[in-house]
Amino acid sequence: MTAFTIRVPDEVANRLNEIAQKLDRSRSYMAAQAIENFVSRVEWQLAEIEAGIAEADRGEVASDEDVARVIDKHIKATA
Repeated sequence: MTAFTIRVPDEVANRLNEIAQKLDRSRSYMAAQAIENFVSRVEWQLAEIEAGIAEADRGEVASDEDVARVIDKHIKATA
């Protein structure tokens, strides 16, 4: 494992301490979990963006007519 230091506002540190105490975990464990979750979420988002760009580059996009049909469907559903 790698250790490093980060700075957070006192308010955030206090909130983290409260959560860690309630869950009977260390502040370090909770911070590591938060960072791991953040990294996983951002990796997923970037992969989805890259996949979308690749689809667009291949011309795999909705036509104007497809978009209009979806919009009409939702307008009718709320009317």
